[in-house]
Amino acid sequence: MRTNWAAFTAAEPELATTVEARFEAFTHHVLATLRKDGMPRTTGLEVRFLHGELWFGMMPGSLKALDLRRDPRFALQANPGPGTGMGGGDVRITGRAVEVDDPATKAAYVKEVEPPQPFHLFRTELTEVVRTHVEDDTYLVVEVWKPGEPVRALRRT
Repeated sequence: MRTNWAAFTAAEPELATTVEARFEAFTHHVLATLRKDGMPRTTGLEVRFLHGELWFGMMPGSLKALDLRRDPRFALQANPGPGTGMGGGDVRITGRAVEVDDPATKAAYVKEVEPPQPFHLFRTELTEVVRTHVEDDTYLVVEVWKPGEPVRALRRT
């Protein structure tokens, strides 16, 4: 079952709105991929939410693009912003990145985003969305969503 951003939004609209707002608050975020030797690699990345998809655009031949071509698993963390506030909480998404070569899809993306040419384009298939935040200055709350399951909230004091 392919679970894209639209499916997540339909299943959990409140959490999806919060997560998207955290990513849209800043331009650059942190992407984790797997190197050829299996070791993790973290790099900066801009993301886009368009037409029910979460998209990654990358420079041609970038190491993160080569990593995703070889092993599509990724972890993405929203930029926490300056200081210690983290308004909206800490947000992470894991999943698989699928490269898009379809000329019509890439042309539609270019029309809206205007990325430097040429570029790699990946759409995402979500496996987990996690939001961690403080509630009432008392509880650390971890909300976890996985495809086909409701959000599970864990609270710690």
